[in-house]
Order: sequence, then structure tokens, then C-alpha cells
Amino acid sequence: MIDYFLEDKIIDQLYRIREHLHQYPELSFKEYTTSAYICSWLDKWKIPYKKIAETGIIVDIIGEKDPSSHCIAIRADIDALPIQEETDLVYASVNKGVMHACGHDGHTTILLGTIYLLNQLKKNLQGTVRCIFQPGEEEDGAAKLLIKEGVLDNPKVHAMLALHLWPHLSIGTVGIKYGCVTAGYDDFHIKLSGQSGHAGRPHHGLDAIAIGAQVIQSLQFLTTKMNDPLDPVVINIGQINGGTANNVIAESVVLEGTIRTTSQQSRVKILSMFTNIVESIPKMYGGSAELCFIAENPPVLNNDKVTETLQHAAEEVLGSDNVYVLEKPSMGADDFGSFSEKIPSSYFRLGVRERAEEIYDLHHPKFNFPHEVIPIGVKVFTNAVLHLLDEKEVTKW
Repeated sequence: MIDYFLEDKIIDQLYRIREHLHQYPELSFKEYTTSAYICSWLDKWKIPYKKIAETGIIVDIIGEKDPSSHCIAIRADIDALPIQEETDLVYASVNKGVMHACGHDGHTTILLGTIYLLNQLKKNLQGTVRCIFQPGEEEDGAAKLLIKEGVLDNPKVHAMLALHLWPHLSIGTVGIKYGCVTAGYDDFHIKLSGQSGHAGRPHHGLDAIAIGAQVIQSLQFLTTKMNDPLDPVVINIGQINGGTANNVIAESVVLEGTIRTTSQQSRVKILSMFTNIVESIPKMYGGSAELCFIAENPPVLNNDKVTETLQHAAEEVLGSDNVYVLEKPSMGADDFGSFSEKIPSSYFRLGVRERAEEIYDLHHPKFNFPHEVIPIGVKVFTNAVLHLLDEKEVTKW
């Protein structure tokens, strides 16, 4: 049934859509042209939609068999990254310093194709499929903002799906993960204050850079000696800014970084110990610390029942030999965790690696993927939705 409705003409349109989206990427919360382009295709296909959070879009495919039944949601992220593209594609980004280096152009195109296909099938659908084009995934707050604006209500969403292109799996395969898929993240800003003075008379000042070094060392001790090694945690200091001259004691230094955890229990424990270290070490030397968490999001946790249903659906499309159950979570992050925290969800990996071709990782300026991934993603999404709509107990999960 899926192959019958996904005509060659539509597949070709999806390829052109992907090229256009890749050529005109936009940063988080600035996806105005992207949003308008998505709406233009929905208008062309005569599929109604509504806007949310300025650049976000909601499309409800309402089944004609029993529209009052349960609701399944699918999310795709639409924003790009502040990266200068280094591919030689004919449809490479024309927006300087902005690139779809994380495959969101593919996610958006796959969701558009899924919407087209589900709209063809709606006479036989029992329930509603809510399709969400989400802005701002690469920055904190987008998923939370959509939830606050009611994206999971009216009708109430009972289960949710999302995918991510994955260069570590071959094209034509899917990676399923039970439990934690991606880490939660807590991005932080620390300002450490001491006292300025002459470098030749260090006892008359208080070196904020030296205090910062002590803090950094202690935070590494936190991950290696104060945490269960079987419960992975990453603390990374990505930026250090401080000092004015080589012969002046730095009065202040700023540290910025991220904490990654794979369970809510671990997250709470690590954040408490992290805060204690950051605040107590400067105080011990007579200085002070200002700690601010500038972005916070829980880990993406897959629901077992939704994931099992997704796995069976993917095996029907691709064959069981091409559906892998992944063992380890990624320490990367995705704000889909805000959805999975509230709704039974499953987030899966869609392989894009071509065996004969070199492929670059996500967020690399040469990242790219073959067009053939798109119809595969559409079929897996669609079949998973059909299976979830058939699950009579989904409202109790």
C-alpha cells in the first residue's frame, strides 16, 4: 500500500524539496523562508495547517474512519547550523556561514513526504496524526516553547515519533534504541571573580585564572572518581575568557561548557555536585563564583512499547536484517527529550552511509547524504504511524 501511494512523481518532488531546503538554510528561530516554503507545498497539495511559535507548523491528518480515536505525533526539526559549508554540491548553501550540517533538511523533507502519503490514506485512518515542523532545535527552548503553546493538546497526543539521519549506519538500515537514545544537556556559564593586581606581586591580588584552573581540574575529578563509570557523564569546558595583559593578575574569568547525562537520576546528582564544586573552590581561596545554567534539557528516553511497535514497522519495510537494536546511547543531545519526558515516544536513527563513499559526521562542513534516504524515511515513518494507530492500548502507555 505504501509503495502504491508514493509515486515516482512525488519522490522526485521530495528530492527537489530537499535540494531547495539545503540551498537556503536558516538559523534557529529565524526559519521564516523555510517555514513559508513548507507551507507552499502544503498549499499545493491542499493540506491544511496552522502556525505555532512564529516559524513552526502543525499539520493534523484527521482519519475519516474514526477521528475521535487516539492521536500520534511526528516531529521534524527545520533549523540549520552556523557552519560554513565546504561541499561541492550544486545545491550547496547560498547563505554565508549557515548550513544544514545536521540533516534537518532531510528530516523536514521526510516529514513532508509522510504528510503527503498519510493524507492519501486518511479515508482508512482511525485517529489523528499530528505532524510538527519544529524550529530552533539547535538552540534551547524550542520544544519547551511548543509544549507551552499547546502542541501536545487538542487533541491530546498519546505517542510520538522522531528520527535523525545517522552517518554511522548504512543507507537502507534503521537503528532502534530502547531506553536512553541521547544524553540530556545542561549548558553553563561560570564567572569566577578574584582581585586584580601586578603579576610581580601575586600576594596582593587573587588570580581568577588560577582559581579557574582548580575548578576545571576538580570537575574532571567529578566525572572520573565521583560518578558511576557505568552511568556515563561528560563535562566539557568549551570556552575560557579572562585576563587583560600578561603582566596583570586576572580579576575575573568566564568558563562556558556543557554537561551531558543519560538519566534523570544521574542528572540531578551531577548538577548538585557540580554546583558545589563551582561555588566552594573560589570561596576557599577568597574569591566568588556566579553560576548560570543557560540551556537545560532532559535525555531522550524511548518508551519500550512505542519502540517495539516502531521496530516491527521498520522490519516490515526494510526486513529484519536491516533493523539494528543499538546498545549504547549517544552523548549528543536533542531537545526531543522535552517531548519524551511527557509523551511515550520513540526516536530512531536512519542510516545514510554509502559503502563506497566517504561520509562526514553530523555538524561537519562537508556532511551530506544521498537523496535515496528520503523515501526510506517516509515509508518507515508512515508504517510506524499506521501500526501505532492500530494499537488499541496506546492511550494507556
